[in-house]
Amino acid sequence: MSMTAQPSDLPQFPGLAGLLSGAGAGNRLLLKATGAWTAPNAAALNAVERMALAEQGELEVLEIDASGIQELDTYGAWLIERLLRRGRELGYEVKLIGLPLRFEALFEKVGTTHKTPASAAKERPVWEETFDWLETMGKNAARDLLQITALFGACGEVLFNAIKRPSSFRFTSLIHHLDRVAWQAVPIVLLITFLIGCIIAQQGFFHFRQFGAEDYVVDLVGVLVLREIGVLLVAIMVAGRSGSAYTAELGSMKMREEIDALSAMGRDPVEVLILPRLLALVIAMPVLTFLGGMAAILGGGLVAVTYAGMSPEVYIGRLEEAVSITHFQVGMIKAPFMALLLGLIACNEGLKTGGSAESLGAHTTTSVVKAIFLVIVLDGLFAIFFSSIGM
Repeated sequence: MSMTAQPSDLPQFPGLAGLLSGAGAGNRLLLKATGAWTAPNAAALNAVERMALAEQGELEVLEIDASGIQELDTYGAWLIERLLRRGRELGYEVKLIGLPLRFEALFEKVGTTHKTPASAAKERPVWEETFDWLETMGKNAARDLLQITALFGACGEVLFNAIKRPSSFRFTSLIHHLDRVAWQAVPIVLLITFLIGCIIAQQGFFHFRQFGAEDYVVDLVGVLVLREIGVLLVAIMVAGRSGSAYTAELGSMKMREEIDALSAMGRDPVEVLILPRLLALVIAMPVLTFLGGMAAILGGGLVAVTYAGMSPEVYIGRLEEAVSITHFQVGMIKAPFMALLLGLIACNEGLKTGGSAESLGAHTTTSVVKAIFLVIVLDGLFAIFFSSIGM
């Protein structure tokens, strides 16, 4: 390099005279480090590191004289090492001279850190990522199944004890939860199922009319509502309304350590909090399913009379021929099992809540999603079972 540095060209570090000074000639720069290169001087040392090599022209040799360093910790050693590496990246010949013997071991240790840049993450095959995802899903499902099974067993034990000693059961809590999940849910269940019945009947008449099979719309409404759609719709509404409420309530209690306080007082949280909620759902679900089914049939009848011009007598007569007590029984048998599944999932997710509002929201969402998914799966299993036994 042809550049020749003059004394006026030498680097100056205002305010850093106690840590670094510069001197040089030609294409050679000497930086003399002094004082305490330790973490308490981090702000000043960072400024040194930034200023030392900024706009130094065409240097070829960079020397750092560390003989004046009185104190050195890991932070200061790393700054010197980074200064040397930066000089190498700029193409300089770098030297560290005068480092006191007592600091050599520390400096060598720091120099071995991040010697080579981290290699880019190796791209994984799609099948491997898919396998890992399935493995994680399987482990989570197995863990949830074990937790729900354990919770079901604990509820069974508490229920057995309550049967032996009825005075220990919290009937007041049961009535309270029945009011919330059954009585207060009746209006929305009636409205939704009534509208669904109307929609099924209207679409049925619209399409079946082309084939002259309008009478079979009554069969469609009756069988579908009483056997499948009615109980499934009610279960989904209960999962979104009561299941999410259960998870949020128990999760809030878990966050405020109220459940731990119950245990410390010698009360079983399953007996006090979970069993009344589960029983309320198991009792409410068949009632809501029956009311929902009747509302859907009423909606179908209203459409049959007003849209298709069918007389009420014909609609009722056709309904009596198409729908048997078996269809009604199938829907009612499924209802308590779905309620038990919904309640266990909701309570289990509530008990899994951590100590933050974010965790509470995540588990409430997870509770609803899992409940709806598993209710649909359970409905499919029941459909296969009832078909196999001729119901």
